Amino acid sequence: MLSQAQNDLITRTGPGTQAGALMRHYWQPAALVDELSGTNRAVKPVRLFGEDLVIFRDDKGRYGLIGRRCPHRGTDLSKGRLEGGGLRCAFHGWLFDVNGACVETPAEPADSNLCANVRQVSYPVVERSGILFAYMGPGEPPALPHFDCFVAPDSHTFAFKGLIDCNWLQSLEVGIDPVHTSFLHRFFEDDDPTKSYGKVFRDITRDSDMPMSQIMREFPIPRIEVEPTEFGFRLVTLRQINERSTHVRVTNLMFPNAFVIPMSREMTITQWHVPIDDEKHYWYAIFTSFGEPVDKDEMRRQRLQLYNLPDYIPNRNKDNDWGYDPHEQEHATYTGLGPDINVHDQWACESMGAIQDRTEEHLGTSDKAIVAYRKLLRSAIEQMGKGERPIMVLDEAQAASITGPAAIDGIGPTDDWQSYWQKTEIDKRQATRWANGH
Repeated sequence: MLSQAQNDLITRTGPGTQAGALMRHYWQPAALVDELSGTNRAVKPVRLFGEDLVIFRDDKGRYGLIGRRCPHRGTDLSKGRLEGGGLRCAFHGWLFDVNGACVETPAEPADSNLCANVRQVSYPVVERSGILFAYMGPGEPPALPHFDCFVAPDSHTFAFKGLIDCNWLQSLEVGIDPVHTSFLHRFFEDDDPTKSYGKVFRDITRDSDMPMSQIMREFPIPRIEVEPTEFGFRLVTLRQINERSTHVRVTNLMFPNAFVIPMSREMTITQWHVPIDDEKHYWYAIFTSFGEPVDKDEMRRQRLQLYNLPDYIPNRNKDNDWGYDPHEQEHATYTGLGPDINVHDQWACESMGAIQDRTEEHLGTSDKAIVAYRKLLRSAIEQMGKGERPIMVLDEAQAASITGPAAIDGIGPTDDWQSYWQKTEIDKRQATRWANGH
């Protein structure tokens, strides 16, 4: 268990906090491209790390992220007008460009230099694989690693998000916990694999005819290996089927607040947990296909049935007891919370409280990934406090060398599982045209 001070250190991310200062050294998801495109107005209020901001796309297609309150008299710029190469306040017409510069104060005299003395808070924005990433830290932004989710063509990626009503760390720790899947995501019957597209843990396992749901259900006590990497750490979870065969699942912690997991035989998920403030956050995910192009319409259709726009609030949430059904819990699923594993995770995280009280927890040997992450996070906070560059704050050369990562789910030989997953990863890349060389 942690002390209250230790828990505060790693959960609090608002302005002036140590973890918040660390996480601002990295590109962080701020919105989906979809939220500012199509029939949507290209202006959206966002709250990131306790800051109220507005993200917009100007009439030249450039993205900006600036403070939400107009520096003139504090009105809401999310109701501003998109014109004149920027975002214009609807109160007195002050105009701000994507860099936060005030370029017009139309009610002032023609010879006024008021604009030159006004600048709005602003942060750089880049678009990658359907997500708009913002850099809220000091100095020049770091380079993004050449991970699959960033180098795959647009045709092979799909992005989505969802709101979770609790502290970000609770969800990240669920994502790097390889044991909970055998319980929280346990299904008593296995789906038809031909209907598994877009669904996690419902596909047939690579090199086997066993469904993932069966393996998770029947082999709940895995061996867990945590291997440090240049991007965080790799998790290898081993569930021995028999003397000859072992289920091998390779997942990854991408520091500071993301993980990469296999979704199916052909697709991976890269998922961030991004603080809105200390008591709410969004998960953002990029689904990356190594096979056929992603069926974006089907992926979007599946997920829009489960979330209420424009804020991506899940239909099942704490206000309706996450849709809990005791009959289902007895006969169909371990939780009684429906078939969507995101709801399972959401319940687990939200039921801990707005910020989990880790002074009362009791970790076991199966929690070694949780322990490893907290040590890594505290170490990076300490490095930053000393003025040192923490892990994954990259220059271009470093970013180009960090590729992958491997995300494997299959059944290999018990006595040579390391070679199995490594060869499986090589074979997957050789068979994927866009992944060659990465």
